[in-house]
Amino acid sequence: MSPSESIPAQVVQLQVLLGAALERIRQLEQENARLRERLGQNSTNSSRPPSSDAPGTGRAKKKKRRGRRPGGQPGHAKHERALVPQESVDEVVELLPEQCQQCQGKLKGKDPEPQRHQVVELEPVKARVTEYQSHQLKCQRCGSLTRAEVPVEVRSAFGERLGASMSLLVGKYRLSKRLVCEVLSDVGGVRLSVGSVSNLEQQMSAALRAPVQQARAYVRNARVVHADETGWTQGVKAGRAARAWLWVVASTLVVVFQIALSRGRQVIQQLLGTDFVGWLITDRWSAYDWYDSGLRQVCWSHLTRDFQGFIDRGGPSGRIGRQLMSQRNRMFQWWHRVRDGTLTRQEFQKRMLPVERTVGTLLRQALGCGQKKTEGVARRILRLEKCLWVFVDVPGVEPTNNSGERAIRQGVIYRKLSFGTRSERGSRFVERILTVVTTLKQQRRNPLEFLTQALWTYRRGLPPPSLLPTSDLAQAAVAA
Repeated sequence: MSPSESIPAQVVQLQVLLGAALERIRQLEQENARLRERLGQNSTNSSRPPSSDAPGTGRAKKKKRRGRRPGGQPGHAKHERALVPQESVDEVVELLPEQCQQCQGKLKGKDPEPQRHQVVELEPVKARVTEYQSHQLKCQRCGSLTRAEVPVEVRSAFGERLGASMSLLVGKYRLSKRLVCEVLSDVGGVRLSVGSVSNLEQQMSAALRAPVQQARAYVRNARVVHADETGWTQGVKAGRAARAWLWVVASTLVVVFQIALSRGRQVIQQLLGTDFVGWLITDRWSAYDWYDSGLRQVCWSHLTRDFQGFIDRGGPSGRIGRQLMSQRNRMFQWWHRVRDGTLTRQEFQKRMLPVERTVGTLLRQALGCGQKKTEGVARRILRLEKCLWVFVDVPGVEPTNNSGERAIRQGVIYRKLSFGTRSERGSRFVERILTVVTTLKQQRRNPLEFLTQALWTYRRGLPPPSLLPTSDLAQAAVAA
């Protein structure tokens, strides 16, 4: 082959190589863009938690300095600790002046309305120990020996209030079993082992089974429910912590937790029941897609982060994101007024009509913006477009899932401190104690008294206390 004949073949070969190089460059540019976007993700533009943000990550805009000193300002309303009612005071010390501070004359009588000053002190905590002595007596008739049995309800070495205190320190205050032992030793002089704490946890778990089942039945009939889920670990599999999930369903006055090995729809269907007909507020996780979209509200806090992600990508995505964020800001401004009672719902619904149309239009524009990530997010949001606006027409339904996220945050902190649970049995205790302490906080009830009563009734085979709200609380929740 002559040199002139080989030139076309070389050109073709070079063209092939050039095409391959350009394709490789394109792939590397796309990979670089994905990595840069991932590097720029934080809690303001993605689903990542704030705890994962790098130091210095900007969130809310800082307030402008006004040149005032920290603390209470001149003229502000005074806040003082409320005095304990007179009937609850343990001791009264009367301070009577003996002579006039002006003329030194002798003073008599009492002030009908003396100035009150109270000092609150904690008395030394001391464990009360009861010893049961089982006597064995010999029958004078047949000679056999009979020993009196210790009553079943007191066969545990630890009383109900002490057992309730252990569970409260673990479940609400998130102390490890070893720290619980140290606290009870330091404060009350009670000596016990880590194994004793674990055994009492399981007894408390059994005592709480019926009240928690009652709470589950309650949320299945609630008018409005918030639902959320987060990662958990349960036990060890193949040398690594086994993956699980902590779920929560929260009504106004009753909150239920469950630890499951699945993040699928069967868990939320089990929690709420497939015949649930209340309003459900969630994020956009696919496990909730089985539910009627006309009864579901998706969280606008998550949408806010998505819109910020549009903005951060720049270009056409950034322009659409800024317009979406503007509509979002208008909506929340009006919603806060509806919540505060300064804007009627009828006027709010009227104002929201153009906002709904504009948001829908912008999301459809995002489908063709040329940025793959933005197009995908917009497509997923539009699948649930009907779920964006339920709160506009339904009183009691909020535009965010903040109530569910606040409830599950207690479990997240527990997980970070304890690294999850080691067994199925441990998971049952955690979900039950979290259900009880969170629900009682919503109802402003004393958790120590409830746990003490629950353990007392369990040991005696009596009906347990109820986690359900009183009729007054329930009526107030419906009105809200």
